[in-house]
Amino acid sequence: MRHRMAHLLAPHSHETADKVDSALESSARGVRALWVSLVVLGVTALAQAVVVVVSGSVALLGDTVHNTADALTAVPLGIAFVLGRRVATRRFTYGYGRAEDLAGLVIVLTIAASAAFAGWTAVDRLLDPRPVQHVPAVAVAALVGFAGNEWVARYRIRVGRSIGSAALVADGLHARTDGFTSLAVLLGAGGSALGWHLADPVVGLAITAAIALVLRDAAREVFRRVMDAVDPALVDRAERALTEVPGVRGVGELRLRWIGHRLRAEVAVVVDGGATVREAHRIAVDAEHALLHAVPRLTAALVHADPEPAPGESDPHLPLAHHIAA
Repeated sequence: MRHRMAHLLAPHSHETADKVDSALESSARGVRALWVSLVVLGVTALAQAVVVVVSGSVALLGDTVHNTADALTAVPLGIAFVLGRRVATRRFTYGYGRAEDLAGLVIVLTIAASAAFAGWTAVDRLLDPRPVQHVPAVAVAALVGFAGNEWVARYRIRVGRSIGSAALVADGLHARTDGFTSLAVLLGAGGSALGWHLADPVVGLAITAAIALVLRDAAREVFRRVMDAVDPALVDRAERALTEVPGVRGVGELRLRWIGHRLRAEVAVVVDGGATVREAHRIAVDAEHALLHAVPRLTAALVHADPEPAPGESDPHLPLAHHIAA
């Protein structure tokens, strides 16, 4: 009764068209976040490039390259979001949402390349120290780089978590690594201004280590998504919601998986063995409805109704046992 009253007070629909509209809206938010990020980072890199030409700073040149690469990571992720809007086909029966996971892998590789480049540049500077020219201009450009990257990082991470896109969150973490690199340029320039030419490469090595830590977190997030990992708390929430559905006498196998930034569920519920097909179907529909309410970003659930076992009755799934074992 409580569930039905809440549904009446906040009416909405779970029709297929409405699910598609919600998915398209989340994809549109992701594409918009990428375009905004591309513009902000493009302006940041252009401003830094002007200072590079004037100052000849190798450290700032590396930072500019990082920002340019970070802006370009929007391309594969943007393609993934556009692909994710396409409807399912007879070949891709689940749609194209997993393209986001492929984009996430590309982003992780880009972060790794940035870390390798930052480390190589720092080692080269350590072996061949050089003074930084036009320190005030380099310092201002470094601050601009940090501010631009940090703003983009916060924006991407916020939108990514809001729509459930691990790839967009990883892209936001990548932007944050380039912000760290900008701070390294600032600290290195300050050390050079004080006459310590090794300051730039030493700080560069420290920032490379920080980038490696961010790389580990981003890679772990994308790896879990590729392997269909979900937060166990979502599974607990789904089980609680199912046990509260009238007619559900038990919850069997429950599976959740991400397809892009949307969730799908497969679950078996136990119902009265004497229930008619229509009654069992009604319970299954109520169970799916409860899941759609309880699990954020869930767009569909396949609910299978199993009859409650009777004394002396053999397992109805016994004919499938040898297929499952194989």
